[in-house]
Amino acid sequence: MTLTQEDIDFIKANMADWLAEQSLGKPPAVYEIELRERMVRVEEELKHQRELMLQGFAQMDKRFELAEKRHDELREDMLARFEQADKRHEALREDMLARFEQVDKRFEQVDKRFESVQQDIRELQRRMDRFMVWSFGTTLGVGGLVVTLVKFWNP
Repeated sequence: MTLTQEDIDFIKANMADWLAEQSLGKPPAVYEIELRERMVRVEEELKHQRELMLQGFAQMDKRFELAEKRHDELREDMLARFEQADKRHEALREDMLARFEQVDKRFEQVDKRFESVQQDIRELQRRMDRFMVWSFGTTLGVGGLVVTLVKFWNP
């Protein structure tokens, strides 16, 4: 079934009416006004949405500024705490060095005492050596005297 030129002309002539009937029975002029009103409302809503978005962006900027400020405050607080920790560490280090110096002094005193004890032991050893020489000499002398006396009395 092919369309003739008359059919095409008939369709063109009646197409606008048919479309108007399909749009809830409203005449084309009313339908066009309604479309324009809808477009105006859509434009107003888009404008309102744009304003809301701008407000949201402004609030986000404020939040970012607050977050950056809080980050800077935390950084400063951390730096202050690190400085305090460094000071405590330095104080502990100085205290440890002072205590090590005291320990070194005590070791020097102990070394001096050991040297003194060693000298005393050397002196005691020297005296014992003398005592042993005198004891041995005295024992030999007395022993020789006893032998000599026994020989004289027992001829």
